[in-house]
Amino acid sequence: MQNRRDFLKRASLMLAGGAVLPQLLTSCGGGSGSSAAATSATTKNIGLQLYSLRDLVKEEGIQKTLEVVAKMGYKNLETASYDNGKIYGLAPAEFKKMVNDLGMKCTSAHLGQAITKEKEAEVMSWWDQAIDAHNELGVKYMVQPWMPVNDQTTLDDLKMYCDYFNTVGYKTAAASIQFGYHNHDFEFRKVEGQTIYDYLLDNVSPNHVFFEMDVYWVTIGGADPVAYLKERPSQFKAIHIKDDKEIGASGKMNFEPIFNQMYENNIKDWYVEVEQYTKNDPVASVQESFDYLNNASYVK
Repeated sequence: MQNRRDFLKRASLMLAGGAVLPQLLTSCGGGSGSSAAATSATTKNIGLQLYSLRDLVKEEGIQKTLEVVAKMGYKNLETASYDNGKIYGLAPAEFKKMVNDLGMKCTSAHLGQAITKEKEAEVMSWWDQAIDAHNELGVKYMVQPWMPVNDQTTLDDLKMYCDYFNTVGYKTAAASIQFGYHNHDFEFRKVEGQTIYDYLLDNVSPNHVFFEMDVYWVTIGGADPVAYLKERPSQFKAIHIKDDKEIGASGKMNFEPIFNQMYENNIKDWYVEVEQYTKNDPVASVQESFDYLNNASYVK
């Protein structure tokens, strides 16, 4: 099973060598197992990034995966598969109906492209088609989950990406969709003395680019998620709740103050992402994560 961080490292090397990825991995780096009975009476709007069950999608298909997710009790979904106008290989309206028929809604999507000046027209055409598809899907957010950073990255490179994100944000706004960027831990490295994440926050248009904070990667990067949420409340619209593996299992993450600050900021859209699994059982890990949050008194 490919680890997304390994993919990102290889992708950075490709880009450093001048290669352009045709399409970025569409989300933020097993057997179907058995899931516990869903807490169908839950009123908590717990979201899931479907990348968490990428292996189940490959093995059983998206319909079966969505049925499993609905049975667990998840309500709000973020996709991790877009290609040539299709969502998980389906027309957007077909996928939307599939989700809605199971009592869930799809509010966000991960997708993206690397950018170079030579490929700008091609990339923008790609976004135009993607925006049309996700407008039909009815999402609130379209989120680029990664950008290339390596030892040769300069502030000029970062500025190019800020300008790129601004342009895409203008495009999505015309379809009443908000455009965002999702972090990993590498954004907390410094380039020419400046922290990458802070540079991005300072140099995008706050009216056209928001940030989807992955609280785990912020923590691994050596920063404080709560501090960022307090200092820049208007720039964070959505959150990834993530841990080393299952939510709450590592003991590294203190989720209560994060949720308290999220609610203080009136952030309503957040998504569980499980990238690795203790027993190599994605379904069990995703169910365990739901149960942990559903039973947490600080999660509304």
